[in-house]
Amino acid sequence: MTTTDLPPASLRLHIDADALAANWQALNRLSGSARAGAAVKAEAYGVGVAQALPALLSAGARDFFVAHWSEVPAVLRHASPLQLSVLHGVNNAAEAAYARAIGARPVINSLHQAQVWAQAGGGACDLMVDTGINRLGVAPGDLAEPVIAALDVDLLMSHLASADEDGPLNARQLARFREAASQVPHQALSLANSAGIALGRDYALDLTRPGLSLYGGIARPELADVIAQVVFPQAAVIQRRQLAAGDSVGYNATFTARNELEVATVSIGYADGFLRCRGPGGALQHKGIALPILGRVSMDMTVVDCSAAPDLSEGDFVGIPFDLPVVAKISGLSQYELLTTLGKRFLRGS
Repeated sequence: MTTTDLPPASLRLHIDADALAANWQALNRLSGSARAGAAVKAEAYGVGVAQALPALLSAGARDFFVAHWSEVPAVLRHASPLQLSVLHGVNNAAEAAYARAIGARPVINSLHQAQVWAQAGGGACDLMVDTGINRLGVAPGDLAEPVIAALDVDLLMSHLASADEDGPLNARQLARFREAASQVPHQALSLANSAGIALGRDYALDLTRPGLSLYGGIARPELADVIAQVVFPQAAVIQRRQLAAGDSVGYNATFTARNELEVATVSIGYADGFLRCRGPGGALQHKGIALPILGRVSMDMTVVDCSAAPDLSEGDFVGIPFDLPVVAKISGLSQYELLTTLGKRFLRGS
């Protein structure tokens, strides 16, 4: 190491590439005769495109989805050519020209986007139909419009609003989507996300679009024994110190020691996605020992009680619990939030 080399990171994100590949393969099997794609938007749900794409490609994934055009180059650096769809579609001529130049398919979500695509010269695209989530998508009543009828639709898709719950809306959306499919010429149909795959093969159609469960999220109870944890964060201890009885910890002194206490300051905070709600009742881990969090999580640091870990020293790494359904229940955050707020300061790797 020379004097100009960057020192080792104090935040590490171990990505289990084998678990990620196995998760895709499991979801692909559960999709039945349909094939599974992969949502890699938001830096592969916080995991990192550079880490996720090779694992997904090795597992057999070939259909990928991002939300923003700004996300396209990172995907193409790791896999080109491939089937890449951009969920937010084309809202102006610049986006349409870029889509045509690189061969990515825009997901047309409105009459306006259909017009933009046609004016740019058109070509193969995907089409989103709104069947009940009222977010993005062409209204079923607009499917007969000439500008929609003129589209060269590869993938006709919709998005389930409540696939993680059992309720009548799922079946209503499936019926609405089948009706839409009878009106629009297309090459393939796609409706199910991770949770939708667990609803059964009626929802799988031709292509499923898992996201959360690729990266270790349990979208429905049926997936609990199928999906493996992918992400394992770790953070380094910056300092170990002793508190006296009456000493307080952190902003607003929300914790006060009742007796002498050994504590460690750890290099992780809410700038890294370890939000303040992870503090109360939470703990980090060292060799299977729980290290209770003391006081408020701050921007770059979290203080823990390390009395039970006398061998824990400055520079040692501690584990950040990341069993997604468990941590979501404790923190009140969704599994999506836990993943996608993982900060950029983590060194990501296998």
